[in-house]
Amino acid sequence: MAADDISGVRIPDSKLTREVTQLIRDAESDLLFYHSTRVYFWGALTAKRKGLMFDPELLYTAAMFHDLGLTQSYRGSQLRFEVDGANAARDFLRSHGISERDIEKVWTAVALHTTPGIPEHMHPEIALVQAGAGMDVVGRGYDHFTDDQREAVIAAYPRGNDFKHEIIEAFYHGMKHRPDSTFGTFNDDFLAFKDPDFQRGNLCSIILGSRWER
Repeated sequence: MAADDISGVRIPDSKLTREVTQLIRDAESDLLFYHSTRVYFWGALTAKRKGLMFDPELLYTAAMFHDLGLTQSYRGSQLRFEVDGANAARDFLRSHGISERDIEKVWTAVALHTTPGIPEHMHPEIALVQAGAGMDVVGRGYDHFTDDQREAVIAAYPRGNDFKHEIIEAFYHGMKHRPDSTFGTFNDDFLAFKDPDFQRGNLCSIILGSRWER
């Protein structure tokens, strides 16, 4: 059952966030929905620990949309799944009259959440989505949270019996139809792990095989 307050962090109660919740709840499996909600809490708790100021509505929206591109609705897309989610968030926010400046923050947060080394130098909403996703998927920053915080988030939004394998499966099924979109990212790890016939792109080979003579 969802918690109202975890270490002083709560999901903002507004018409916008209620509509976000309903949209994502309808579109995603329990696995992705609970994961996305946990990403919000890990991100917001990180902000509280570091004293970062952020817009809770924007962070929540970005966290909830960040994996939407992995769902069945995007099985025909050849874009990076992150861009599908970012575009969907942008369309949603525009339909609610949100400023383009704030929309850009959310779009970038979703689009860059699997791109290490960049988001942490940008607006807090952008940095915090990546931080939250990293905590939930690979345990990055695990020891920066207290036992009580971790237990409270997991109790409210469970990881299930085998989250590690299930999230790998979700990534694979969300990207196996668009393998070219994983080039230059760590997303090709999911395809290589699940499909023994998958061939990774290699930039050195691409350079050497280009039309240039030298």
